[in-house]
Amino acid sequence: MNQDLILLSHGAGGQLMSELIDAMFVSGFDNPILRAREDSGVIELAGERLALTTDSFVVTPVVFPGGDIGKLAACGTINDLAAVGAQPAALAASFILEEGLEQSLLRCCVQSLRAAAEEAGVWVVTGDTKVVPKGSADKLFITTSGIGLVPHNLTISASAARPGDAVLVNGGIGEHGMAVLCAREGIDLQLDIGSDCAPLNGLVRALIDAGCDIHCLRDPTRGGVAAALNEIAQQSRVCIELREESLPVAPAVRTACELLGLEPLQVANEGKMLVILPEEQVEAALAAMRAAPYGAGAAVIGRVVQGPPGRVQLKMTVGPTRVIDRPVGEPMPRIC
Repeated sequence: MNQDLILLSHGAGGQLMSELIDAMFVSGFDNPILRAREDSGVIELAGERLALTTDSFVVTPVVFPGGDIGKLAACGTINDLAAVGAQPAALAASFILEEGLEQSLLRCCVQSLRAAAEEAGVWVVTGDTKVVPKGSADKLFITTSGIGLVPHNLTISASAARPGDAVLVNGGIGEHGMAVLCAREGIDLQLDIGSDCAPLNGLVRALIDAGCDIHCLRDPTRGGVAAALNEIAQQSRVCIELREESLPVAPAVRTACELLGLEPLQVANEGKMLVILPEEQVEAALAAMRAAPYGAGAAVIGRVVQGPPGRVQLKMTVGPTRVIDRPVGEPMPRIC
């Protein structure tokens, strides 16, 4: 294989994507903020701490059970701001439209983006529009950027996990990826699976307001929980141990993954947040999450333990503990 060529796997959230980002972009634009590899860059400006993030969305199909590309574009950027503890202040949205796109479909996606932004308490205040010839895009691509304010007394980082911390998630995993895959491929498993796409800034605000000492936040999108926790384990130089019986996987998602030969831990989410904080704060954190929007299914799924730095492992209900590697690629490209 020609190693000079870009593959779909380079954009799938796994090891190949990480290697590409390091070799091409982190080194190409090298600076301390980018080098931290957080979901949003945090900068000091005029006495304020501002979080800035941007993301492009190329999902196919553009409408899927539980959402569409417009809702996805708003929630993805809002959640990247929330992952550094920022409350979103404003969004920008750029649209690349393929010649022949139905205006009714575009209008539906615009309305979905607006509704999700308004739910998070922000406006879309600027943007851009381009139209490309038929065949040059896949109906509709959206890029959203966002800015938010980070409290001065708050430092949340993927490099801050410590042994003795607990790992929490706000609900069932793998729902977005399976919903998109089944819709794209026309797979009818007679299962009710919808995307979990949702804005999570309210959930993070509830944790902050409850006084929780949050060490790490990460929304496990491409590559799923496996990729996100491997990033944290590597950046924090810790070992993270999950417990199989504690993983919240809906029966429909578990069944679909088993039928299609997929690992739920590697399937994308768009409405989930991983939370890592001291063990003694677990009950307060669970109470805050369960009382917040999109947190009713909050659960403890693992611990940060003494062990090989950079490793994520799964303690099986029956059988030995196994290593959960970051996926090389993603069996489901074009999911966000």
